[in-house]
Amino acid sequence: MTKMKIISVQLPPGLIKAMDQLVKQGVYPNRSEIIRTAIRELLKKELYQLETEERSTPEYIMK
Repeated sequence: MTKMKIISVQLPPGLIKAMDQLVKQGVYPNRSEIIRTAIRELLKKELYQLETEERSTPEYIMK
């Protein structure tokens, strides 16, 4: 397993309650895994969008 670093994040109580519900239902093993999954999905989406925008920009504009 990759060595992980601890970061501190403040979340509203409603999000924490929703995460706890997913953990209780067995969808995720813990809150950390929910947050890691959400961040991975966000990064994939954002990076894909950036790559798509870069490809659609005409080459003469890029130079």
